[in-house]
Amino acid sequence: MAKDTPQPESDETVVAAPEVDEANADVAEMSYEAARDELVDIVARLENGQVGLEDSMGLWQRGEVLAAHCAQWLDEAEAKLSE
Repeated sequence: MAKDTPQPESDETVVAAPEVDEANADVAEMSYEAARDELVDIVARLENGQVGLEDSMGLWQRGEVLAAHCAQWLDEAEAKLSE
């Protein structure tokens, strides 16, 4: 590891937010439940293995955006409860 690389001070995992393109811009307006439900559907489709490679990549990218949205929503809810 390089000396100049800052390390988290706690055991928390640092996850970079995925880039949101035009195709995924609608995720920011989704409720937690809607984003979670779509994410569950995407995971099921990917696990099924019946989706082509190109479509799988698009689904994976959307899933990353949905997962980040859900995580952010839960973090904000936890912060409000901690106040």
